[in-house]
Amino acid sequence: HVMLTGEGVLKFALEQGFEKEDLLTDKSKASYEKWLEKSEYKPIPNIELHDTIGILAIDKKGNISGACTTSGLAYKMHGRVGDSPIIGAGLYVDNDYGAAVATGMGELVMRSVGSFLVVELMRQGMSPAAACKEAVMRIVRKQNFEELQVGYLAIDKSGQIGAYSLTKGFLYTKTSESGTEMVNSEYFKG
Repeated sequence: HVMLTGEGVLKFALEQGFEKEDLLTDKSKASYEKWLEKSEYKPIPNIELHDTIGILAIDKKGNISGACTTSGLAYKMHGRVGDSPIIGAGLYVDNDYGAAVATGMGELVMRSVGSFLVVELMRQGMSPAAACKEAVMRIVRKQNFEELQVGYLAIDKSGQIGAYSLTKGFLYTKTSESGTEMVNSEYFKG
């Protein structure tokens, strides 16, 4: 199986030994009840300076790996699936060329198969930074992105890193033998 959702995933998880538990905190419940007063869906980019957690790595042998999780979109439509679990949208790894991960409004990423696009552009010779920028610019040219955020992070086979986002506020951490640093990505508008 590539993807399960809804009742099917619950049944599968229970069959695998997972236990059903309520993860709703008092703070989240109060926030949701307040939201219900207007039920207005309006995502705010970078409100908490976090969203999807994406990790890209290259080891000493040159093997590339990646992972991504998602905090999920608050108050989303029941049954919505974001970009994180879709191979090529939220994450894509090709050990011959590089890897990319996305964060932000998943629908914008899915419509452009963004992470695959970034890796494909690197395969064609673009640097990670240029490939990330081109993926964002395709969103700019073809989709309504007002008041939304998307950011891409990429690494190529040589270990070169690049990032680019729609708006300011996309931060990433870079770790190497020389240490760890927080980096603000370049962005389209802000």
